[in-house]
This record gives sequence, C-alpha cells and structure tokens, in this order.
Amino acid sequence: MGIRMRSILVMGILGLLATAVIGITSYKLSVDNALSEAKSKSNIILNYAMASKKYMAQVQKPLVQELIEKDRFYPELMSGFVVARGTFELFKESSPDYIFKQATLDPLNPSNRADADEIEFIKNFDQNPALKSAEGRIIKNGTEVFYFAQPIRTNSANCLTCHGDPYDAPKDQVEIYGDETGYNWEMNDTVAAFVVYIPTAAAIAAAKKLSLTLVLVGSGGILVILLILWFFLDRSVVLPIVQLAERTENFSLGEHLDDPIVAKSKDEIGTLSKAIERLRISLVKLLQ
Repeated sequence: MGIRMRSILVMGILGLLATAVIGITSYKLSVDNALSEAKSKSNIILNYAMASKKYMAQVQKPLVQELIEKDRFYPELMSGFVVARGTFELFKESSPDYIFKQATLDPLNPSNRADADEIEFIKNFDQNPALKSAEGRIIKNGTEVFYFAQPIRTNSANCLTCHGDPYDAPKDQVEIYGDETGYNWEMNDTVAAFVVYIPTAAAIAAAKKLSLTLVLVGSGGILVILLILWFFLDRSVVLPIVQLAERTENFSLGEHLDDPIVAKSKDEIGTLSKAIERLRISLVKLLQ
C-alpha cells in the first residue's frame, strides 16, 4: 500500500471516529436537554396545581364552610384535589399531551386509582419518608414519557375529616362517592402521589434526527476533505517522489546522468531533490 493510500486511510478512519463521537455526544446532550426541559415543565405544572390546592384549602374552603351547613359538600368548591384536577383539565385543552394525576391507592374517585407504575412510586415514597420527589422515563400507553412525582401524606387532621371514618365524613360526600373506598386513612400514611407525565418521544426523535444529520454532514465533509487530500498528496508528495525514484533508478543504470534535477520546492521533497542532484554530480565525476 502506497503512502497516499495509507495517509488517506488513516485520516479517513480518524475522521469517521471523530464524526461518530460528535454524533453520540450530540445525541446524549440533546436527550439530556429534552429531559431537563421536561422536568422544568413538570415542575411548573405541579407547582401550579399545588398552589391551586393550597389556595382552595386556605382561602376558598373556609369561606364556603361559613356559608353552608356542616354536612354539605361541594367537591368543586371544597376539595383541593378536585380543584387541582379541574384546573389542569382546562389547561389540557391547549396541551393535550400532558397528563396530571392524583394517583391514589384507595381513592374516593375511581379515576384517581393508581396504576401499576404509580403504585410503585407510592410504595417507594412510603419506604423512604425523606424522599420528596421522584423522576424518570417510563412507557405510558405505548409512548415513552418523563414522569415527575411528589408524595401525598396524611399530615393533618383535615385529611382525616373526609378520609377517616366514613360515618364522620360529610353526608354529601358519602352520597356522591359512597362509603366503600377512600376512607380509613391513617395519620402520616403515604396514600397517594401527584404525578405529571410529559411526552418525550418527539424530543428523543428530534435528538436522533439531529445526531444523524450531524453524522451525515460530518461524513460528507470528511469525504470532501479526503478527496482534497488525495489530490494534494498526489500532486505535491507522491508524484514528485515517484519522479525522483525513477531518476534515481536511471542513475543506478548509468542513464540520463547529464540531465540535472531541479528542486521545485523548499520542503522535504526539495531537500531530497538536492541530495539526489548531488549524487548525480558525484556519479558523473566518478565516471569521468
């Protein structure tokens, strides 16, 4: 294998390795950025839901209780969970891909019942009381999503007013939801989790597309560079060396000794040309 081919091969391999590293790095950075953005969005959604729930509990519910009888219960006015979910349903009209859920082990409302993944979230929170949140990527309804979850614990007596003994709960609540589920909670139990799901499939696909584009562009650029190097090496290195090799072969046979070698460059090829020219002169003098 000649110098030209070896040089092109080495440079091509190095170029392809560099392109692969750039593509992989770009994909990883794009995915990390997509997940970071998903986490930021989920935090915003969850914080807003929690703020709605807190406002209802601290401001709206006390005012409503002053205006109605003791056993009256209007979920849309008195339940922080219902308010948070209802607010999100309105938000979801403009962002249908996002999912917010109050995943509960034993809910009043059947739509809040935790699925298999959410049960694991709640168990993890229950086993690790210091854990404030959890996040990750899972497959939901056949699509990859980023989830962000926060635990719901019965840390106040108000929780047990509605979720303790069903006989102590507001009568309207029992009429609406029944008395079989959503009761007999105990203080400091981890009973549920707020979970936000953010779709990541589009972002991951975009990251793959970007990485593939970079690899293709990089490969095309390397091909162009290799062609330029091929032309440069052929004109500036390989061809002059071949010509000097032919002249040296002629000298060894005693041919063309009267044809001087002219150095056309001042680089290593020029230095070699001058050396062979001195050899030619020495051979001529020796033969004379």
